[in-house]
Amino acid sequence: MQLSGYFQRFDKNQLQHFANGLGAPIVLLAIMGMVILPMPPFLLDVLFSFNIALSLVIILVAVFTQKPVDFGIFPLVLLIATVLRLALNVASTRVVLLYGHEGGDAAGKVIEAFGAVVIGGNYAVGVVVFAILLIINFKVVTAGAGRISEVSARFTLDAMPGKQMAIDADLNAGYIDQDEARKRREEITAEADFYGSMDGASKFVKGDAVAGLFIMLINIVGGLFIGMIQHDLSFGNALEVYTILTIGDGLVAQIPSLLLSVATAIIVTRENETQEMGKEIRNQLGNPQALFIASAVLFVMGIVPGMPHIAFLGFSAIAAGYAIWQTKQAKKAAAQPAVPATVEGGEPVSPEIKELGWDDVQQVDTIGLEVGYRLIPLVDKSQGGELLTRIKGVRKKLSQELGFLVPPVHIRDNLDLDPNAYTISMLGVSIGDAQISHDEELAINPGQVFGKLDGRPTTDPAFGLDAVWIRPNQREHAQTLGYTVVDAATVVATHLSQLLSNNAYQLLGHEEVQQLLDMLAKSSPKLVEGLVPDILQLSTVVKVLQTLLFEGVPIRDMRTIVQTLSEYGPRSQDPDVLVSAVRIALKRLIVQEISQGTKEVPVITLAPELEQMLHQSLQAGGEDGAGIEPGLADRLQQSLQQAAQQQELNGEPAVLLTSGMLRPVLSRFLKYSVAGLHVLSYQEVPDDKQIKIVSSVGQ
Repeated sequence: MQLSGYFQRFDKNQLQHFANGLGAPIVLLAIMGMVILPMPPFLLDVLFSFNIALSLVIILVAVFTQKPVDFGIFPLVLLIATVLRLALNVASTRVVLLYGHEGGDAAGKVIEAFGAVVIGGNYAVGVVVFAILLIINFKVVTAGAGRISEVSARFTLDAMPGKQMAIDADLNAGYIDQDEARKRREEITAEADFYGSMDGASKFVKGDAVAGLFIMLINIVGGLFIGMIQHDLSFGNALEVYTILTIGDGLVAQIPSLLLSVATAIIVTRENETQEMGKEIRNQLGNPQALFIASAVLFVMGIVPGMPHIAFLGFSAIAAGYAIWQTKQAKKAAAQPAVPATVEGGEPVSPEIKELGWDDVQQVDTIGLEVGYRLIPLVDKSQGGELLTRIKGVRKKLSQELGFLVPPVHIRDNLDLDPNAYTISMLGVSIGDAQISHDEELAINPGQVFGKLDGRPTTDPAFGLDAVWIRPNQREHAQTLGYTVVDAATVVATHLSQLLSNNAYQLLGHEEVQQLLDMLAKSSPKLVEGLVPDILQLSTVVKVLQTLLFEGVPIRDMRTIVQTLSEYGPRSQDPDVLVSAVRIALKRLIVQEISQGTKEVPVITLAPELEQMLHQSLQAGGEDGAGIEPGLADRLQQSLQQAAQQQELNGEPAVLLTSGMLRPVLSRFLKYSVAGLHVLSYQEVPDDKQIKIVSSVGQ
């Protein structure tokens, strides 16, 4: 029963996926088999026919492709076809040299047909025809296509900054929107990649043409030795037999090679416009004036005695007829004027540009992540990118910890950035950036390691720790030395999580607070009823919750928060007073977040004289701390920073305990100057917690 259930789960889609994954290995094994193992003549006929058919398909696709970049897989197809043809050359050479003395069809019907029919069984004619094909392929088609590929690749790369600036200008002017701009940037990147690949792919074609010449010479010389020494053939007989087979083999390979060379030339010489090749030729060569002149010249040549009259006069008539038809089509198109737009009264009106509306105003992203083009694999699931999954996990974790839904992260690529750089923005303002390597891993020094690593020294963007970029195969060695090793996607996700945690208060607005109140009303309708707007305005509630998040207090316990606001709201509308009351109500949650459930809370206190001085400064300068003397403020920051660093070295949280009046001021004052310091008032320490004074600042 278990096996039956397993095979039921292994459905048709899984089998198809498994079969699709076998395509490339089978092709590689087949090519290796053609090089290593002897092949029967019948199989050679099948593969040579397939090679010619593949070349025909490729050149026809190149002709009918509307835009060169649309055939983006052409360099890869060209490589595969070239390797396949070279492998066939090796396989056919083996058969020709082993069995050529047995007769013309010993190496297969295809080689015999090209040796007997195409060149009439005359090896001298075959050598000349083969040499001409090589010259055409190598010196004309391949050389020209290679030069055009090189120049196109260089000019395309040089033009990328200008094209990017043009896109930005159109976007800023309002001619295009963000989606259209992104589409054009992707087209620019695809065009640069395509012409860069074509520059290298043209070298395959050139090398293939040279290889054909050497293979022919080696086969003729080898056939002479084998025929004369091993099979006792005369020089003339051996030369005729093996040369005809070699020329037939070479023609079978050179014709597909010439087709691929022409396909390469067609692709690189076409303009990057969305139009079929046939339509381009009709539009640009169908000039009636040029056709009439050409018809007249052909007519004069056709009536000259001794000239082939039917051929020249026939083409003269065809050119004149096509010119007349083109002229009539142009007159018919000109005789059909465009119908002007009319209003209700019948008067024509000129077309007007659509009036701007509010839909044309682009809103900034609440959270944005822009990446350079080399980091695109991190966010592309088809390339194995895991960053989207990591970001989703970060949003879920932060939403559970903070108590409200963190908005989605809008991810886009930015060609203006360094290829390995990314930028994190909030409400349109950059709040963090860094450079990473998507194909390497980051070994972070947590504070104590037992050796050095070979790699590029850097700094962890999230916490500023020393780190080293290493290769993935160094992961285990780095972990044994005590390093914490993470991949590039985790680096970006951790950096994003850290920045969102520090700036969570900016993510909470009126809509989010109303959503929180609506959710609470489902379980406690009487508690929420009458709070907004009877007791407090919604903006005041938003300010209170934003301040709590600014001070690192999660708002998960909305029931206690709303209950406290309902109790203290009628007494005061001051957000700072309400925040202090809510913090006291949430003191167990606050201290638990800081002390992680320990009974004893280590705290840093202020000397009584210093605290009294700060009280006087606060009364003189207002509640924003502006009255604190600058020298005193600087010394206070330095002392608290040293005390906080000592607590961090001891593995304990840094907590400053002060009076309820000083707590809001010092919390804002020390928020960014002393990292990791928690400011509590005496009233915010739960009764079941013991206080241990570890240092006193100001003594």
